Amino acid sequence: MKKKQWVFVGLIHLLTLGLLSGCGDSAASADANNTSSIDKLTIVQIQDENNPDSGQKNEQFRSDMAESLGIEVEELEGADYSVGIEALKAGKLDVLLVSPMSYYQAKKIAGAEPLVTTTSMGAEEYKTVFIVGKEDKTTQTLADLKGKSFAFVDPASSSGYMYPKAKLIKELDLDANQLENPGYFFDTVAYSGKHDSSLMGVVKGDYEAAAVAGQTITALVDAGMMKKDDVRIIDETDTIPNALFVVRADLPKEIKESLKDFYLSYDNEDYFEAFYGSKDVRFVEAKDEDYAVVQEMVETLNLEEE
Repeated sequence: MKKKQWVFVGLIHLLTLGLLSGCGDSAASADANNTSSIDKLTIVQIQDENNPDSGQKNEQFRSDMAESLGIEVEELEGADYSVGIEALKAGKLDVLLVSPMSYYQAKKIAGAEPLVTTTSMGAEEYKTVFIVGKEDKTTQTLADLKGKSFAFVDPASSSGYMYPKAKLIKELDLDANQLENPGYFFDTVAYSGKHDSSLMGVVKGDYEAAAVAGQTITALVDAGMMKKDDVRIIDETDTIPNALFVVRADLPKEIKESLKDFYLSYDNEDYFEAFYGSKDVRFVEAKDEDYAVVQEMVETLNLEEE
């Protein structure tokens, strides 16, 4: 089973531009010290189009939250993390689901505060692994990847690009601005678009090596699409934190506390099965220090935030 965090990175459609001008006005104009002035909470909760029950389970979640908080809860979907962060900054949005990298940006740009994340599914930690084909007997370390054709997933992917690139840059003392240039370190660099595409590309010999979410291997093996020994893992990144919900800082303290309490106590197994693929997943408190590695990665990769 794939961990939902990288599914969010690949599939989440956060807010349309219309959000910036049309919603959340009642909350945005509220006095942050007066909870009675908050009559609606605007929150992003993505629906799973591959699960026919997700809409119903999502509506139940929204209804349960509204009843618990005693205020209207509105959910929205859209198209871009950056738009969601700007909406959060403008007070047009109250709660936003973000990737680890987008959390760093939401904190920097909008002053967002961490709210909750989720527990992992099963015992397998979420990491990116560096893989080569089973016929490759000589590649043992990251340094041995020099001169090979290599696949990342997508420049916007935390696990499929940012984490593995940062590890390569840091451990091999490479130039972040040149890594993708043909002949600099790799012979060629491709972006496959999906973790499973990178993985199967190595299996089929389209790429000599790749960086993929480790749980992708488990998922494709379980699906009968490959054998575990079709690839060989030569290294891995540190554990990647899950996606998390953040909240705008100027919400009334009582609302933020009630909201967190709702998430942490929510135990509808059908909801977690529908959205996270496991009835055992639960929300847990998200702590800023758990995402400190993101700032280090931003500096390593010389990334510029808008």
